[in-house]
Amino acid sequence: MLKKILKSYDYTLVLAVFLLCCFGLVMVYSASMVIASGPKFGENPSFFFDRQRMALLVGAVAFLVTMILPYKLYATKKILLLIVLGSVAMLLLVFVVGHTANNAQSWIMVGARGIQPSEFTKLSVIIYLAAVYSKKQAYINQFGIAVMPPIIFTLCICMAVAIQPDYGTAFIIGLIALSIILCSGMNLRSLGKLILLGLITAVILSPLLYILSDGILSEGRMGRFLGFMHPFEDEKNGYQLVNSYIALGAGGWKGLGLGQSIQKFNYLPEAHTDFIMAVIAEELGLFGVLFVLVLLAYIVLRGFQIARKCTDPFGSLLAVGISSMVAIQTFINLGGLTGLIPITGVTLPFISYGGSSLLLLMASMGILINVSMFTNYHSMYSTKEKKPQNQPARTYQKNYVSYR
Repeated sequence: MLKKILKSYDYTLVLAVFLLCCFGLVMVYSASMVIASGPKFGENPSFFFDRQRMALLVGAVAFLVTMILPYKLYATKKILLLIVLGSVAMLLLVFVVGHTANNAQSWIMVGARGIQPSEFTKLSVIIYLAAVYSKKQAYINQFGIAVMPPIIFTLCICMAVAIQPDYGTAFIIGLIALSIILCSGMNLRSLGKLILLGLITAVILSPLLYILSDGILSEGRMGRFLGFMHPFEDEKNGYQLVNSYIALGAGGWKGLGLGQSIQKFNYLPEAHTDFIMAVIAEELGLFGVLFVLVLLAYIVLRGFQIARKCTDPFGSLLAVGISSMVAIQTFINLGGLTGLIPITGVTLPFISYGGSSLLLLMASMGILINVSMFTNYHSMYSTKEKKPQNQPARTYQKNYVSYR
């Protein structure tokens, strides 16, 4: 039994995650050693490296636990309720005892370290939506009772995150929810209703957003948000993007060499977090960038393949949500540092500095690999069900297959 289970694990996916984390740890040290050498961080070049290494060790434990723990436990009533209430409580706690950093009250300090609850909310929303929509397959197209309640809950979560304000994470949660909804098995009519309702809601909320333009959407925030459109003309808001362009262009094919970045010498802000790919491009060139992109692409595509092969609706939607999270976060990060979309402060998965983000991703990958293991195990070792002789071939199919 144990031998069959071990044989069912997707070790190529484990290897991809391991390589990205190790590579990210090296690049965090390279990108942060200059700023960490300043008096603010005790003139310790390995300040951020040490913290990221500790986060990786904790993440490795979470990875192993979620990789072994059967994923179907998350859909049980008690565990699901605990996950949902826990994430909501953490988000509310931010407004009471939250720590403000980079103009956002998004952190809860535990000693000298900070925890970002909005990061873990991504996974809780994935688990919640996957569990709810998998249980509603029999009436998934009944808009009022099947579609709307989970969407209303997700919108409340997104608003709570946006108020901090953390627009990037709120936007990611919304897109993850959308990806799960699109794969939940709804027909085109229900999806059309959902799109129409979204447009109506946007029109209704437009005046409210305009009123808040002097507060949450202040001129300074809006300037930073739109600075990507004309970075060379807007010296204040385009400074970070221009230096990102310089780093991307300086690396060429082979790069300047590991540790040889010039932009990290206080020219490029947040070089070890949001803009770490620019440092990778400068030091390791196109080959370094492709190394990261190929591994990330493999994880995402492999995740969607697991979702397609999995015959359990909950496991399939879990795989869709986790794969979408990695894909969306990667696109937003790379889009920001290349000027394709506004800069939102979203980190690059597995690579950027950030303990909460790394811990979330490691736990999520463990769940994805567990879904893959059960899918492979059942396809290789479980006996195939025989079709009843008294039932026509067309009508004999499990209810959960229809969602695909």
